[in-house]
Amino acid sequence: MDRTRVKVCGITSPEAAQAAVEAGADVLGFVFVRDTPRYIEPDEAFEIMGALPPMVGTVGVFRDATLDEFIELEQQCPTDWSQLHGHEPEALVRDCGPRVIRAFRFHAASIASDLARWSAIDEVDALLVDGSAGGEGEAFDWHALAEPARAIDKPVIIAGGLHPGNVADAIRACRPYAVDVSSGVESAPGVKDPELIRAVCRAVREADAGR
Repeated sequence: MDRTRVKVCGITSPEAAQAAVEAGADVLGFVFVRDTPRYIEPDEAFEIMGALPPMVGTVGVFRDATLDEFIELEQQCPTDWSQLHGHEPEALVRDCGPRVIRAFRFHAASIASDLARWSAIDEVDALLVDGSAGGEGEAFDWHALAEPARAIDKPVIIAGGLHPGNVADAIRACRPYAVDVSSGVESAPGVKDPELIRAVCRAVREADAGR
């Protein structure tokens, strides 16, 4: 099996970015949603991204931004992928593409149709399934995602309530392409804990190795 990628989301400082990179994270997420504990100004995010080593990906996280707001921010701080984590309609998702990560909340009754709906959009590169509306640290039934995820041909990322103590169980339950951690690697809202980041990355590698 391909290794599970790790995205550390809600980076707010150079120190957090460095800790994530040193621990082996593949992608760093920067939250451009105001009035959230992990919000970062675009110019600060741009400065942090400029110091990242090669082969480390970046994601800008948006929630219900207008197309004009999205374009303006992407010009200020271009990222490798754009994660849309609100109620954006299909037309707006297409306009924000390419290289979109479409995020939505897990609902057992609609997960199969949600995955099919968003995976049919060419501009969507991957689907992120969360246990909440985002950033609330709520897990969901990973086993219930396994079969619907296998029915689509785009990568599935899981988020919500993941931490060093359960991330391996989540991987074994549904074999996602990637895991997205945020509150589960923090000592306080918006404050990343280097040891927790290292522990999550270590647990992911052990799960991939069958341990």
